[in-house]
Amino acid sequence: MAQSAADALRQEYRPHRPKRIFDLVLAVPFAALSLPVLVLMAAIIRVSSKGPVVYAQTRVGRHGIPFRCYKLRTMHVDTPSVPTHEMAPNAVTPVGRFLRRTKLDELPQLWNVLRGDMSLVGPRPCLPEQEELIHHRLHQGVLAVAPGMTGLSQVRGIDMSNPALCAKTDAEYLRNWSLGRDVSLLAQTFWRS
Repeated sequence: MAQSAADALRQEYRPHRPKRIFDLVLAVPFAALSLPVLVLMAAIIRVSSKGPVVYAQTRVGRHGIPFRCYKLRTMHVDTPSVPTHEMAPNAVTPVGRFLRRTKLDELPQLWNVLRGDMSLVGPRPCLPEQEELIHHRLHQGVLAVAPGMTGLSQVRGIDMSNPALCAKTDAEYLRNWSLGRDVSLLAQTFWRS
């Protein structure tokens, strides 16, 4: 039953070309405008803590294919790779707390969007170790699309610590997808930041 619902969702959700054009039209100027901010944040990260400025982590992409997701480093270099809700509070650097609160740490993901690994809006990419979430997303048909820099779950404050609800909300986003809704979710993300 769950598989047929996922198949139906995949049939219903077919905005790949318009969504890709939308992503490129916004991501190219966003990337250009964010360059001075990235340079400034990189300098602050470099001065405030040891380690690389950009953090690359394997995440689950479209059709479950792994990809390298880029972020500004917000954690100490010896922090284990775990979901955010499982991370020790002292793992985040003081600068990292600011970057996470303002979402500036996710600016390098514009590179992922330009490459086609991600979309501006969609289900947030999870770690390969988050098997329960991947299972729920697979059965909801959510893995048929590219993950996003922001999404309905994130705007609603639903994190990956509740895999079933997260996947259900991601599927709701796909069922009701429109370019207008993507614009609204982007605006809500900026407003919340």
